[in-house]
Amino acid sequence: MRIWSVHPKYLDVKGLVALWRETLLAKHVLEGKTKGYKNHPQLNRFKKCKNPLDAINLYLSSVYNEAENRGYHFDPSKFNKVSKPIKLIVTQGQLDYEFNHLLLKLSKREPTLYKQLETGISREPHPIFNVVEGSVETWEVIGDRP
Repeated sequence: MRIWSVHPKYLDVKGLVALWRETLLAKHVLEGKTKGYKNHPQLNRFKKCKNPLDAINLYLSSVYNEAENRGYHFDPSKFNKVSKPIKLIVTQGQLDYEFNHLLLKLSKREPTLYKQLETGISREPHPIFNVVEGSVETWEVIGDRP
């Protein structure tokens, strides 16, 4: 499961659809509707906030909006609208790591998009995140981590 910290506008169609599905699964976990993924590290960001369900619904609304902007039709009944602002934290190191991870994926499955994104574009986070200084998050699975 990857709940991207990067803005959904950087994802290709496969990535956007996968993000939608995986975040809906995360929402079900937070609602207690599934037995799997209960302790997934990426969910901790949401679990730590005052209202995890509002946070995941707000996250989903941005993914939904990106899909609509591209002409895709995701089901808006799958999440609840949230009117109050919610901000979660992501470190710059995590954002950079995820962007580079995304570039690696895109280099194989969407070379044209890869070339557009590799040329020093600013790396915006998903709208729910505020970026703070710091390295890659400890929950991130990195094969070569000491």
